[in-house]
Amino acid sequence: MTDSRKTLDRREFFSKALAGAGAAAVLGRLAKPGELAARAAAASPAAKPLVTRPLGKTGMTLPVVNMGVMNADNPELLRRAYELGMRHFDTAAGYQRGRNEEMVGQVVEELKARDKVVIATKVNIRPPQRESMSAAELKAAFISVFEGSLKRLRTDYVDILYVHDVSRVEDLARPGFVDALTELKAQQKVRFAGFSTHQNMGPVLDEAGRGGFYEVVLVAYNYALAEDAALHRSLESAAAKGIGLVAMKTQCMQSWYGDRLPAEQRARYGGSVLQTAVLKWVLQHKFIHCAVPGFTTFEQLDEDVAAGRDLALTADEKRFLSDRKIKLAMAHCVRCGACRGTCPAGADTPALMRAHMYLHYPNVFQARDTLAAIPAGRGLDACASCDSCPAACRGRVDIGARIEDLKLHLA
Repeated sequence: MTDSRKTLDRREFFSKALAGAGAAAVLGRLAKPGELAARAAAASPAAKPLVTRPLGKTGMTLPVVNMGVMNADNPELLRRAYELGMRHFDTAAGYQRGRNEEMVGQVVEELKARDKVVIATKVNIRPPQRESMSAAELKAAFISVFEGSLKRLRTDYVDILYVHDVSRVEDLARPGFVDALTELKAQQKVRFAGFSTHQNMGPVLDEAGRGGFYEVVLVAYNYALAEDAALHRSLESAAAKGIGLVAMKTQCMQSWYGDRLPAEQRARYGGSVLQTAVLKWVLQHKFIHCAVPGFTTFEQLDEDVAAGRDLALTADEKRFLSDRKIKLAMAHCVRCGACRGTCPAGADTPALMRAHMYLHYPNVFQARDTLAAIPAGRGLDACASCDSCPAACRGRVDIGARIEDLKLHLA
């Protein structure tokens, strides 16, 4: 990725990319002369250091707020995150078709900071494929994808390698994964083995705690899960057993979720209170060792850094989180899977909701890849003949409206 690429802000991207300009037009914007200096004055790294915590039993201590790089395409944003004290950068082989890893590798090399940062990446052999492969085939495929990651990252090792998207307990002990990670660790190409999970998180966390093989887990955790007592117990148990817990999807209620709300409620999602309040809520749970919010603008970076420097809630943030209307509007899909049984056509509604989430990040690449991975007859094709959507969320997600969004922009 070159420095000449131009970044679009979220709203500009959404209007242009979804109008037909295509995801290939989403390019990185360099800061104007003097812009970084102005930001440095406004958010000086010397102001106050980021709070740090040990990452389980790994022996690493990290800032509580770091960078989920998936949606970012501006190398200057990553550099600024490093300047402000972030030291953990989370990417994956599949993000932006490999270009995300290329950007991370380029910037870390230019900063001469490889020994100062913790790089995590992920290998995603999707569930249908992982289940059909022999152990030897799965191991070979996993290692092959990872070797490509090392080249793109310009490094001979990563600190954390995740098996991406684990939702079934049996995947944790799948020989192809375990054998690949064991071999890569023995070769000192991987320091710590982990997995990411978005669904059925409690059971897989519990099994990881029993098994003892995985050292770090990347878990979806946010304010929309505040009432999930069972998940909280699983997270506490995993942390007590020494597993490092990294939180993703922390800002569950991005402003675009409020687009269909009445104007008086939509105003609640403006400004920085939303972003800092929900991030601090996550980090006030000490079983979460750090978070990797997916910011894509310098403004969002500054908000996340401010939260990471002082985890105490301000009066405005307390009012925001205690507001009953805010809680009722938290229409975030937690991938509980309960909606599947409400679709007579058998659509994989949690996967469709995940694709919609990526669409509005905005990350059209990831949205298309998510749709492409859904088996035939269970994706948007299952929705083609429906005049209205009968699928129902036990929470407050408008499944039908989001499916219509996917049809409009990606079908």
